[in-house]
Amino acid sequence: MTSTEPRTAAQRTAHGFRQKYESAATRNQSLLCVGLDPDPARIPAGVDAGDFLTAIVEATADLVCCYKPNIAFFEPDLGAGIERLRQLIANVPDGVPVLLDAKRGDIGHTATFYARAVFDALGADAVTANGYLGHDAIAPFLERADRTTFLLVRTSNPGARDLQDLRLEGGRTLFEHVAGLAAEWNREHGNVGLVVGATYPEEARRIREICPDQPMLMPGVGAQAGDLDAAVRAGIDVRGGGILVNASRGVMYAGAAAGARTLGDWARAARTAADELREAINHARGA
Repeated sequence: MTSTEPRTAAQRTAHGFRQKYESAATRNQSLLCVGLDPDPARIPAGVDAGDFLTAIVEATADLVCCYKPNIAFFEPDLGAGIERLRQLIANVPDGVPVLLDAKRGDIGHTATFYARAVFDALGADAVTANGYLGHDAIAPFLERADRTTFLLVRTSNPGARDLQDLRLEGGRTLFEHVAGLAAEWNREHGNVGLVVGATYPEEARRIREICPDQPMLMPGVGAQAGDLDAAVRAGIDVRGGGILVNASRGVMYAGAAAGARTLGDWARAARTAADELREAINHARGA
């Protein structure tokens, strides 16, 4: 991390998400996205959450294609937590994009203010959003051509089947219909991504057929027991990329299993876990 003042939102996002992602993926030979979820119950005792996040980023920045902080882990602290998130985003190295996991979705007027908060106040390069409310709910995000909005298409949780597998007239599932809308909405600015759980590789394969060129965030590897090899093979595009395989707890808190004692130990354990995951992803990608 730099010791200078955090960059402004405009400086942080000067080159757009897609360019940053592709550059980082190539430079670091990585399709690994590390989730940054600071759980007070898991951060080592006596360590400041901001210092812990800084150590994790510094230890892994050359191994990732993206970072994905989840806003839910910062919001309980209200002002202090949001300021910590803003500084975290601002201090991530310039060449690595930040995708804010916020799952925003509301009527258009409200969505406008959500977009301002995410992109202007916090300086994220990309955000997750709920497209199930329809186009007007995400239009304020999509209007920002230099940012990318990742729409929930097939989520990683077991309850996803309750709604997303519903069959529509003509036999298409609801998640396939949403993927089709994502492909349609992507045509204007090319800035629509997809959230597709690694826990559902067959569905990921179908979504990739519908959206052949759009970036795909794939959560669910690790704690949610997604099949890494199957997910990577199902999600990669024709160029062998186009996915962001997310791992959060398995990287951030790897030090617990390694018996880490100092912050440096925790950072080294996170780096080892990230490197192993990167190599496993690349192995599946090559296969």
